[in-house]
Amino acid sequence: MPIAPSSFRRRIRRGGSLDAPVGFWGGLFERLQRSEVLLRLSLCGAAAVLLLILLRGWDPPFAFREDSVAPRGVVSRIPFERPDAERTRAAQDRAASQVRVVYAQDKAPIVRLRDGLKNRVAEVAAATSLTKASQPAWAEFAPDTADLAPLLPDAAVEPVDGQAADGAATRPKPDDPALAKRLADAEAAFAVFRSKIDTKEKLVEFDKAVDRAFADTERAGVLEKIQHGLDEGSQTEIDVHPVGNATEITREQVANVLLGEAKVRLRARLAEELGEGPFLQRIVEWLEPKLTGSLEIDREATARAKKEAIEKTPTQYVRYAVGDVIVPPGSPVTEEELKLLRREHAEFIQQSETWHKLTRSLSVFGLFVAMFTLSGFYIHLHHREVLDDLGHVATLVGLSVATVVICLLSADDAWQAEIVPLLVFAMTVAIAYDEDLALLLAAEVALVLVVGLGRGLADYVTLTAASAATIFWMGRIRSRSKLIYVGLWAAAVATLTYVGTSLLRERPIDLQLLYEAGRFGVWTLLAGFLMTGLLPFIERAFGVLTDVSLLEIGDVAHPLLQELVRRAPGTYNHSINVASIGEAAAEAIGARGLLVRVGAYFHDIGKMLKPAYFVENQGQQGNRHESLVPAMSTLIIIAHVKEGAELARQHRLPQPIIDLILEHHGTTLVEYFYRRATAQSQADPNGTDVDEQTYRYPGPKPNSRESAVMMLSDAVESASRTLTEPTPARIASLVHEIAMKRLLDGQFDECGLTLEELELIEQSLVKSLTAVYHGRVKYPDQRTA
Repeated sequence: MPIAPSSFRRRIRRGGSLDAPVGFWGGLFERLQRSEVLLRLSLCGAAAVLLLILLRGWDPPFAFREDSVAPRGVVSRIPFERPDAERTRAAQDRAASQVRVVYAQDKAPIVRLRDGLKNRVAEVAAATSLTKASQPAWAEFAPDTADLAPLLPDAAVEPVDGQAADGAATRPKPDDPALAKRLADAEAAFAVFRSKIDTKEKLVEFDKAVDRAFADTERAGVLEKIQHGLDEGSQTEIDVHPVGNATEITREQVANVLLGEAKVRLRARLAEELGEGPFLQRIVEWLEPKLTGSLEIDREATARAKKEAIEKTPTQYVRYAVGDVIVPPGSPVTEEELKLLRREHAEFIQQSETWHKLTRSLSVFGLFVAMFTLSGFYIHLHHREVLDDLGHVATLVGLSVATVVICLLSADDAWQAEIVPLLVFAMTVAIAYDEDLALLLAAEVALVLVVGLGRGLADYVTLTAASAATIFWMGRIRSRSKLIYVGLWAAAVATLTYVGTSLLRERPIDLQLLYEAGRFGVWTLLAGFLMTGLLPFIERAFGVLTDVSLLEIGDVAHPLLQELVRRAPGTYNHSINVASIGEAAAEAIGARGLLVRVGAYFHDIGKMLKPAYFVENQGQQGNRHESLVPAMSTLIIIAHVKEGAELARQHRLPQPIIDLILEHHGTTLVEYFYRRATAQSQADPNGTDVDEQTYRYPGPKPNSRESAVMMLSDAVESASRTLTEPTPARIASLVHEIAMKRLLDGQFDECGLTLEELELIEQSLVKSLTAVYHGRVKYPDQRTA
């Protein structure tokens, strides 16, 4: 095979260069300085930083879930303390029980009693002697003299010079000496009592003394009996506030405000102010029966006080030292233990030093950089076309980051479904790009999840095994139910893998282990169902075609195919034959035979616009090209490619089908009309040289192996119809001649087709055409129609 001129010149320049050869690192450094490489590196660096922020890479993750099992148990890494709800509740109850109960003080009864005392004493002070008029007031202070009222004289004018005043009543003389003595004693007692208040000054001083004596009682109040129980508050102290003014609170000893003690204290204060004697005794005897309670419990204020006491009660803690067991070995994490682990984790993060956070951030960021580097080198070596397209790079990076985010959201304790987004991501990349690339990226995303969520080796192996099983069993999706079966088999792999890795961690088989393994299996199966519904959207978003979509598009009931049958039945028959032999040839080299078959159905749909100009549709109508010049005929022939692509776009056929329509002739030469034009030019004395480019298809050349197979299948199927005796040898010679002509014409330069694959295609085409043109037995009674 000759070397292309451009390649030859490149080798000459490299061989003749005087510059020293550039080593690996030198070449790498030069490539890193290119703007397009820097742009891709910046994109990956930004993704690494974003992942670092999303995962809070500077802090270790919290790696426990409720009911998860730590085979070797969990101990405290740092001293910490946790709130003790029971002790806190007990402390709050104690604080509430010790709250001083609030009582409302109604001063009105005490004020009325104080003023009543002063009024009665004033009435006694107003009488100059014990008469019937003054007896009612005096009887309150000396109730034992109440029965002497009939013996007392009426009120009279004061006597002058020892003579009785006019109109003055005379006192009746009692005959009973004892009664007379009682009357005399009463008058004497009255005189003694009145002597303390017989002047205005003494009365004013008495009123002041009473006010001073009542001041404490009026302020503190009087409590007839304690109105709250032992569990409602303090029994020794209470808080007192005036009625209607809850802010003015004073603290009082219960013993001081109880009714009995209040009487004693009031008497003592009166004794201090009035002095001991009969006068004080009669005042006290008047007061004590009339002194009543003025305090009433204020339950609303008491409830507020208890609430404040509870709120002010400090939280009680249980302290843990380094090495204390938090979760025993081999037991599931309970809800309380999970709270304790979260507390310990939060304290550990809070006590972590800055340098520790920095080193962990650098480690996690370095892990992400290493992963991007590994992916970049792999794609550079095996999928260069993906790396060359910035859109593909951005899509893969964005899809990976989005998958990590969705997995983090799905990893909540209520769901624990992080495997579902991972499997959907793996299947999406496998469908849109390639299976080996999907396996690599799925393994890396799983590693990011394990690092970010703090999971162990068992979870990582399970995630990667489920992803690998899903990718390997996908293959070509020819039915939607296959994705469900893929999910079913992958679920079995995930379940068994989780059980196996757990046994390696010395975890016993119990119901909890089987439940966790079964959960992995259920989520894996769900991913298959979810992918079944997402498949059409993924195909549309990434511009890919699965076998499912190809089977739907290749239905003979498609409007374009029905129109082709009606307008150009010969072309339709040709397309069916090309589809049959092309599918077999594509399968022979491992290409997508179904894509070739469906593409072949539509590759000549442009001919339906001018079907009579194509030989397979002319029949006995004659050749219309006889009346046209070769250049015009060539334009009509070539136009069917562009017109077919336009029809395909109008009917929303996928881009891969449109590419096959555009590329199935490549830039080949329309030989018949080119030779005819050349013959006409040579026969004409004034003729000019014929430009070969005018008689070539506009292209593009085939860009895929499927497109190359389509080109050869189309060419050999048309050419084989011209064979008068299509023997296997003649078919093989024709196929080889056409294949070599296309090869030497450079039609396969951009599709990656190898010589070995070209030979396999030839063999398949020869086999298929030989089967089509096989010999038939002629029976004796057969006659030519």
